Amino acid sequence: MKWVTAVRNEKTFIGIVKEEKVFNLTALAKSSDVKFPSTLIEAISLGESVFEQVETLIHSDSAQNHTYELNEVQLKSPIPRPRKNVFCIGKNYRDHAIEMGSEADIPEDIMVFSKAPTSVIGHGDGIPNHSSITNQLDYEGELAIIIGKTGTGIKKENAMDHIFGYTIINDITARDLQKKHKQFLLGKSLNGTCPMGPWIVHHSDVPNPENLSIVTKVNGEVRQNGNTSDFIFDIPTMITELSKGMTLEAGDIIATGTPAGVGKGMKPPVFLKPGDSIEITIEGIGTLRNEIVD
Repeated sequence: MKWVTAVRNEKTFIGIVKEEKVFNLTALAKSSDVKFPSTLIEAISLGESVFEQVETLIHSDSAQNHTYELNEVQLKSPIPRPRKNVFCIGKNYRDHAIEMGSEADIPEDIMVFSKAPTSVIGHGDGIPNHSSITNQLDYEGELAIIIGKTGTGIKKENAMDHIFGYTIINDITARDLQKKHKQFLLGKSLNGTCPMGPWIVHHSDVPNPENLSIVTKVNGEVRQNGNTSDFIFDIPTMITELSKGMTLEAGDIIATGTPAGVGKGMKPPVFLKPGDSIEITIEGIGTLRNEIVD
């Protein structure tokens, strides 16, 4: 089951994608006089009970009146405005840590930074070039976890029970700002530098999230070709470490790190410019596409 936040006829709605068809759950709920969440975060917060409502809505008599072809809607980020910063795991692939420095940069403990909610955009949206601020925009294709069950002090053996689903994030980074300020927040949080989507795939449709291929292409050229089996810190570790003394809430987002092949790691480095198209495909999830714009 693929969850989307989408727009049609200037109206934003929560939807389900099945076989290239988009069911408008927001409109179906109104036509059926069913109380249903207005945002995907609210739907996620309902837990597994939300699926009973979804099944009722998509099999209702009015379903055909509120079902569209996928190309008839504009997909936004599935969570257009996260409640808090996006959690990001740094240097979670050995080869990426080395390309950004040396073997000495391979972390012994989990490394965490974040991206501001205002950095989030959707599938197909333009990524601002920010030429007055940076000339070193870089891409990072990543699997992202969507938390479905709130918790603090989550044990490793229970961590996977707290996941709602998975999506794709392009962790666009201003490398020069990152170096200048000697920390990650400013270089990671420019407006429009967290493309996310195109949807959230429920965890039941991703039986092995730690064995998924990740391929990033820039203008059709393969730049990153990795697999989540190469995580240094696995998914239960990420969730456990983040939840130590800090509550993870339903709808929170964790970007799990990027494989080797970023522009900064090329010799010489190659950064993004207006007109460049970035396409990130993750096995079992889909493809996230965006373009750098002036």
